[in-house]
Amino acid sequence: MSSISDADFRCQQGDTICEIREYEKEVIIVPLLLLATFVVTLVFILLLRFCPEKVERIRIRSMKPNVRRELHGIDAPPGINVLEHESIALDMPNSYSTFHPPSASKKLSLSVDMPPLSSGAQALAYQPAMDAVVQPRELPRQRLPESFNRVTPLPGSFPLPSDSPVSLYRARMENRNVILRVLNDSADATERHNFLGFASFLAQLGPHPFLPELLGVVSLRAPLVTVVEELENRDLLSFLWRCRQEDVNPPCEMTERRIFTMAQHVLSALTYLHSKDLLHGNIRARSVLVSKAYTAKLWGLHGVFMRKNQAATQKDEPSMKKWQAPEILARRTVGPSSDVWSFGILLYEMATLGEAPFAEIPVNELLQFHQRGKSLKKHPNCSNALYAVIKGCCQWKEADRPTLADVTRKLMSGEKSASDKVLKGAQAVNLERYLQEAGYGEANSYTVF
Repeated sequence: MSSISDADFRCQQGDTICEIREYEKEVIIVPLLLLATFVVTLVFILLLRFCPEKVERIRIRSMKPNVRRELHGIDAPPGINVLEHESIALDMPNSYSTFHPPSASKKLSLSVDMPPLSSGAQALAYQPAMDAVVQPRELPRQRLPESFNRVTPLPGSFPLPSDSPVSLYRARMENRNVILRVLNDSADATERHNFLGFASFLAQLGPHPFLPELLGVVSLRAPLVTVVEELENRDLLSFLWRCRQEDVNPPCEMTERRIFTMAQHVLSALTYLHSKDLLHGNIRARSVLVSKAYTAKLWGLHGVFMRKNQAATQKDEPSMKKWQAPEILARRTVGPSSDVWSFGILLYEMATLGEAPFAEIPVNELLQFHQRGKSLKKHPNCSNALYAVIKGCCQWKEADRPTLADVTRKLMSGEKSASDKVLKGAQAVNLERYLQEAGYGEANSYTVF
């Protein structure tokens, strides 16, 4: 006898409850399972459409922890090669699709391989609490035109050919102006590894009022993007050159008081780096960015990352030598006082509105020039107080140079009596002449970020 006839036999005619109980599986359970499947599928489709990054995180968390090949970008746990067999979802045509790490697998680390700071390290003016591991905020994975508005190329300040794998763009994001550092499609595996490693380094370095703010990254698909706040006056060297011109828009005025103020901004950031046993090694006007409100923020941090995480040595680049301390030129051990020397050269650049230091000295004669005890000449724009700071920073012996704390006190003291008279340059800068005086070669390149 069939199940239907059995049910009819057990249930009285018209007993609906009894019949539903007998056909519970067919009447209730199966429809509910079908409905639940439909709801889950609908929710997943909506997540894919509006929140793809959440789906990606859910997918990653659901995998076994030992499946390293599925870890993505800088979202990987610390201590694991962030680019190991990473698969990149393409949103743009003619782009790379897969990362293959460098042959020698390297783990990202902030360990220090340079000489440590002396025991008398200066106290910080600003030192926020930092977690052990801080990662950049991952931005949504939509295509660039959907994530950023008004994307336009950002030309470099120097019209020199650049071999950098990074292109710069201005854009709008979350109602503010930003700079996009976009890794070119032609970048090789090592360059991709360094690009994401630098973003992770900036995040772990932590926020500071006088370091450009890292706003986020796009690391889970190509093109890889690092988003940094835009400082309207761009690099300090270009700003100083504009101050030589008449009737510039926006207005550009440099006074002695402003030199003291902006120098304290840079020194605060440098002190913060030194507190973490990080030497900058590239202090100059090119490496400082200026906001609309004349706040100076120290940049040029890529060299710091390269030296600390990949044991790279100081670059032997002619265009850097005019700013380098004698011990670097002589290939001796460098220390915090080497940055103090370069900071003195930065003050000279500010006082002269962007003149090349040691302009009359060829690069190959610099070390002998310093050995003879000669120093930068006092510029007409330079007061006695400012020149005393410059001369003190640029002493031949490292022990004779002031500490950052001493320089800070001198700058604060000099600011109180500084003049508010607008400084003027003798004439507009001749770029070709400047490049020659600053020691640039034809092979050197220059970008702001």
